[in-house]
Amino acid sequence: MRKLTVFTLIVFLCSSLLSLARADVVVLVHGWAANADTWVQSGILQVLQANGWSDAGIVTATPEGGIYHNAGEKNIKNNKVYRVHLPAEAPLQIQAAHLYSELLFINKRHADEKLILVGHSSGGVVSRMVLVNQNTSAVDALVTIASPNLGTGRAIQGLDVIHDKPFFCPGPGITFLKNVLGGDEYQYLKHSQGALVDLTPALPGTLIGWLNQQSHPSIKYHSIVRQAGDELVPAFSQDLNQVPPLKGKSKVYLTSASHSLNAADGLLLVDILKQH
Repeated sequence: MRKLTVFTLIVFLCSSLLSLARADVVVLVHGWAANADTWVQSGILQVLQANGWSDAGIVTATPEGGIYHNAGEKNIKNNKVYRVHLPAEAPLQIQAAHLYSELLFINKRHADEKLILVGHSSGGVVSRMVLVNQNTSAVDALVTIASPNLGTGRAIQGLDVIHDKPFFCPGPGITFLKNVLGGDEYQYLKHSQGALVDLTPALPGTLIGWLNQQSHPSIKYHSIVRQAGDELVPAFSQDLNQVPPLKGKSKVYLTSASHSLNAADGLLLVDILKQH
């Protein structure tokens, strides 16, 4: 009887240790013209919750260097999802500094667990900037969704709108486009010049051109690529394998959807996370 009790105890302890070892922390990084709520509005957070991931809340780095944590669920399970908030209109280096501070906060709360970064659109590029510039040994994987890893010509067009350069029609055409964009949206575009410059196609002298020549850490990489329907970023730019240091290192998942996030991305993300 005693042997059975000891055996049962050993099995329990081993199961507990395995459970702890499998615990993961996912950090969702939004893109340009978005915020932490985009993961809720798209249904992705709800899909993750339905598949055993707990909402651990939103982490925001303040301009003064502090951290604000808006907590999520009270009863947190082993697998946790954090959302970060970035100044999406700022130059990518500033966004990366915010993300790094937020990751430090999250890592301190879960020092024995690996982090998995999931970046949508420019959030994937900002995540790579942190990976190549900082000590990110806690990061186990990066998943990018529709990210402009080679930049996007749409950023140039946005800059043309700001500077009254009619890229598609002369004269009053540019004024018409501004009216279509609307007051608040056009003002946001103007405030986003730093981000737009950084998202222009990868060429010598551009930020992404520099980033794509840097050594990347030996972690797992996954690229969710819109093979049709993305009006902002061409499919080839979304594939991390197009980045020279990452050639042949990223798994690719083809989807047909617009650039925006959707609940189907959540289901695909669940399958990807099962690989870790």
